Amino acid sequence: MERYTFKNGRKLRMGYTTGACAAAAAKCAAVMMMTGNSPESMVIDTPAGVILDLKISDPVLTQNYAECSVVKDAGDDPDITDGIKIFARAEFIDEDTVEVTGGTGIGLVTKKGLLIAPGFHAINPGPMNMIKNEVESVRTAGRRGIRITISAPEGVEIAKRTFNPKLGIEGGISILGTTGIVEPLSSDAVKESLSLELSMMKESGIDSIVFVPGRYGRDFAVNSCDIPESSIISIGNHAGYMLEQGEYYGMKNILLIGHTGKLVKLAGGNFDMHSRVSDSRFEIIAANYILLGGSPETAVKIMNCVTTEEALEYIDVENFYQHICIKIRERCASYLHNRVNIEVVTFSMERGLLASTPGAEELMKQIRSGI
Repeated sequence: MERYTFKNGRKLRMGYTTGACAAAAAKCAAVMMMTGNSPESMVIDTPAGVILDLKISDPVLTQNYAECSVVKDAGDDPDITDGIKIFARAEFIDEDTVEVTGGTGIGLVTKKGLLIAPGFHAINPGPMNMIKNEVESVRTAGRRGIRITISAPEGVEIAKRTFNPKLGIEGGISILGTTGIVEPLSSDAVKESLSLELSMMKESGIDSIVFVPGRYGRDFAVNSCDIPESSIISIGNHAGYMLEQGEYYGMKNILLIGHTGKLVKLAGGNFDMHSRVSDSRFEIIAANYILLGGSPETAVKIMNCVTTEEALEYIDVENFYQHICIKIRERCASYLHNRVNIEVVTFSMERGLLASTPGAEELMKQIRSGI
């Protein structure tokens, strides 16, 4: 696919989703079943408005079914499903309709909270509509209907390295892609996965959640705070988005646990914590240090630091870390118009636990006990 986007000054090739692959393979299999011919490629529309002409592989035509595959191309996106084959099998049925189901390597939904009900294969609504529309476009109404079975034999193993097992999707990958197009390094895909994870937790009865920025935060939450893994979501840099999602899914309590160098950005109202967007750690630390009576000379040293760990070596005022935790809580609570209780725990790699808000320990007890 020769379409490109630019991110951070880099020219990146766009790709197409597993949903687009499934739609092209399904359309081709239907054409094969109806005409007896095996096209070398298949043209489909995408919700993004992009027309794709995708190469067809592994054509098989028998008296009872037709089958083929399309190879997923993620472009320059680091997608775990890049290069996987998405198969579609077409069979005639008596009903005048198009049925779509999943086969080998397509996950089966086992828990509530996803876009698909338990008991159905993980083919998201967007791709499902694409598949049905493309097959309908070549099917003559009034004739026998067509059953499409989507499969991905490699998906059984690949799924083990995705969020699917945690989300309650067993035995394979999901067929995804709202637009049909993969935009390299898209944060929207990450946000969608995080939102789904939160939705699953809500459906399981959880209303107090722990947000950590990443692996360090998760390790500290588990090993130093004794927080169960099942209550933790790694939100990356998407603090604002996930706070909003927490409120949307009815969370009563949100506990933020993270390294001061990451969470301190929230004290300054920076809810996208990516360093390229909000590298304001030292300004926030220095300003609050001065606010608590620190010397201007030391504040200058803080501003000239390279790492947060280095900056913390200059902190010589009382209650600084407690002050920062409260500042983070106030900013986050205000961001949600005080509709969700927020508590905060901060740590450093060298010093361990630095401080927490007054209600953090009690909330941790509740989370540990599952209350």
